[in-house]
Amino acid sequence: MNNVFLTGQLICRDKEEVAIVVQHLPLHIELTLAEEGCVSFEVRPTRRPGEWQVEEKFRDADAFRAHQKRVTESEWGRVTAGMKRSYTVEGM
Repeated sequence: MNNVFLTGQLICRDKEEVAIVVQHLPLHIELTLAEEGCVSFEVRPTRRPGEWQVEEKFRDADAFRAHQKRVTESEWGRVTAGMKRSYTVEGM
């Protein structure tokens, strides 16, 4: 089994998107860290206003796919669906 890594940025277009991230991110992090197969998960602001650095590590491709499915169906997934993301995934 190979670990899966996702790295990149979540980029907010305006203050309203930043407010959405700030409001919903703590629960998103808590739920993700509780997922079976999540090795590590970190989302932190960068020096650029409205930009967040995302670093994810999952045990394997199945765990990563399960995470992606959960996120799509979650409140976080719904409220951030239109936000710009620039991610790379390795290990799939």
